[in-house]
Amino acid sequence: MKTATHSSWGIYFLMLFVPLFWGGAFPAAQHVITEISPITAAAIRFGAAGLILLLISLYRSEWNFKEIKQRWAGLLLMALTGIFAYNAFFFYALNYTSAINGSLIMATTPILMTLGAVLFLKEPWHMRLGIGLLLSLTGVLLVVTQGSLRTLLSLSYNMGDLLFILALVSWVTHGLIGKIVMRGITPLLTTTFTSLVGSVGLLIWSLFEGGWRSVPLMSVQAWLEMMYMIVFATVLAFFLWNKGVHEIGASIASMFMNLVPINASWIAVAFYGSTITWKQITGMLLVITSVFLVAGSKKKHEPVKHQKLTSEVQS
Repeated sequence: MKTATHSSWGIYFLMLFVPLFWGGAFPAAQHVITEISPITAAAIRFGAAGLILLLISLYRSEWNFKEIKQRWAGLLLMALTGIFAYNAFFFYALNYTSAINGSLIMATTPILMTLGAVLFLKEPWHMRLGIGLLLSLTGVLLVVTQGSLRTLLSLSYNMGDLLFILALVSWVTHGLIGKIVMRGITPLLTTTFTSLVGSVGLLIWSLFEGGWRSVPLMSVQAWLEMMYMIVFATVLAFFLWNKGVHEIGASIASMFMNLVPINASWIAVAFYGSTITWKQITGMLLVITSVFLVAGSKKKHEPVKHQKLTSEVQS
């Protein structure tokens, strides 16, 4: 019981690195796409990450064609929604709309993920989960609007906002499908396969963009930022994300996504000279509180269940 409880809290700690790595990817990606086209950047990022993950999977003997064949449809849908579609919609949306609009739209991810998990995956609903969602959404709104109601009401919606909504739907669908698919497959194999397949789609698209001619001309800074996105924001972050969905459920794992704009904010302040207000700091504290609140809403009998299953497998 004690071991299972410690293991359960361990995944919550590891999940904190996901929004940290993804938050750092925002300023890195912003600079990279000034030198090469967005889809080309995404193709390099996930293509290289997929190859690294493949080597790791082969080394750990986790590359299993039998498991892939049994769940090929679900894995394919995960690759199309979470890797190919999400990145395509996200990068192109930034050409038409503001980061504020995009952050507001993506901030609804936990709400949609939770509703989908409760309605379709029969995940339990807790009062603390609902309160956590409300606190989290309030905190994100404070961060992206700087506490100004006028900023929120004055937002105009355009094609970019619609693309961000499509990106949101793609990511939520990816998370919900992942919860079903990963009931019998390891997070590493899932992350490897989806990254490889998704990168193929991005690669094909990038050939029509003509952006590969600019790749040899990338600066040292851009290559360092690309390496960060490949290793930290993709290989590690996506593996930990899939592991989190597998172990604690899609609804609770999605709560950690609200830490992404928080991390993006402090990274921008620390490394890019941006300013921050007390209202934004208050919003960050609300989001952090909501994550800890939701983390504590797991049923006490679940660690016992995991321990029982572990004992059965070992025996």
